[in-house]
Amino acid sequence: MAALATAAFRRFRGRLIQQLAEPSQTGLRFSLRLMGSSAQDKASKASAIEAPGHSYESLRVTSVPGNILHVQLNRPEKRNAMNKAFWSEMVECFHKIAKDADCRAVVISGAGKMFTSGIDLMDVASVLMQREGEDVARISWYLRDVITRFQETFSVIEKCSKPVIAAIHGGCIGGGVDLITACDIRYCAQDAFFQVKEVDIGIAADVGTLQRLPRVIGSQSLVNELVFTARKMMADEALSSGLVSRVFPDKEALLDAAFELAAEISSKSPVAVQGTKINLLYSRDHSVPESLNFMSSWNMSMLQTEDIMKSIQAVMEKKKLQSVTFSKL
Repeated sequence: MAALATAAFRRFRGRLIQQLAEPSQTGLRFSLRLMGSSAQDKASKASAIEAPGHSYESLRVTSVPGNILHVQLNRPEKRNAMNKAFWSEMVECFHKIAKDADCRAVVISGAGKMFTSGIDLMDVASVLMQREGEDVARISWYLRDVITRFQETFSVIEKCSKPVIAAIHGGCIGGGVDLITACDIRYCAQDAFFQVKEVDIGIAADVGTLQRLPRVIGSQSLVNELVFTARKMMADEALSSGLVSRVFPDKEALLDAAFELAAEISSKSPVAVQGTKINLLYSRDHSVPESLNFMSSWNMSMLQTEDIMKSIQAVMEKKKLQSVTFSKL
């Protein structure tokens, strides 16, 4: 096995040296200066079409040019409250996205006037009350199963190897914070606010906020303040604390920027982008030595991808990566 790996690496190195030594089609030799890139062909919302295989009660999924999927929380008349259907449909949706070779980036947003008002208490209460009998142990086992399934609703976003961008406008309340902290990148509009609302209804947040929010904003004091008081965090504070990376004047500008970012990400090698996400998450949950070991094991095979040669060739020829055709992954 070692001999085969060594031989493969030598072949790869030989091809790389040959490419670097040859003049490009424009007659120019390779320059170490890296060219900046931007998503010139911004994904157009107007040209979005319904994504095949995605039919839901609480979500709307559309395909946007550039290998992008747009997932909308789609109960605007209920302020996108998370009903019974939502908790299973998100899992189904992202399992399909994870296996969709045509998708390279995802944008999540909310239809209507706000991102989400959080859990639909009246609708979900019936799930919590379905337990039978009076035995405390059996009731507890039932509730544990419900909570675990609800947790998976947002963990599935994190587990999806495709980068997920949350575009938040208006209120992002309760379960909305659980959702966005499982996303890779968060943008918001100036009218956005964030509220960990659970203590106001007598419970501790149990589907992701308490576990992910401290890692996202980095200040345990601020996290404690937000979750103990249920106060609102406005857009500017969200930006300064690191909860979001950019703030935009309104929803339209927000979505334009989110799609532009998604288009730029999707123009890169999917082997490189998805491998990067997987290793970032592994490193978050493991020590530096463990993560470096995982990375070396990962790249011992990924460094043999054809995407490296294609990317370097584009740089040599001063082409944008949008012009490179990477194979599906």
